Amino acid sequence: MNRRVLVVEDDPDLLGSLASFLQAEGYSVECARHGLEALGRLRGGSRPAVILLDLMMPIMTGWEFRHAQRQDSELCRIPVVVVSGMNDSFRHAAWLEADGYVQKPIPVETLLATVQRYCD
Repeated sequence: MNRRVLVVEDDPDLLGSLASFLQAEGYSVECARHGLEALGRLRGGSRPAVILLDLMMPIMTGWEFRHAQRQDSELCRIPVVVVSGMNDSFRHAAWLEADGYVQKPIPVETLLATVQRYCD
């Protein structure tokens, strides 16, 4: 059972809250503030069960990250759940062929159910 989660989020408060909540639920959490940092972690050997991906970030957006991830044969199989507050982000998640989508603000029950789907 892989209970590792990579949270890619540029808002430090939300990133910390998501990480703390998931850790309290027994998950091992890695954090990245943008897509380039997330790619570095993954290419460095991190293999989470799921990636929670914000779309609007500096340096490398969620769209750019997902494009790079899908081009990498080692990383493309890791499920990605888009986590966004944009009104039409569900469309972006579908366009990115993400494995799931969660609207911000994130109800904790929804977050937990989403992560459990990939980790347990």
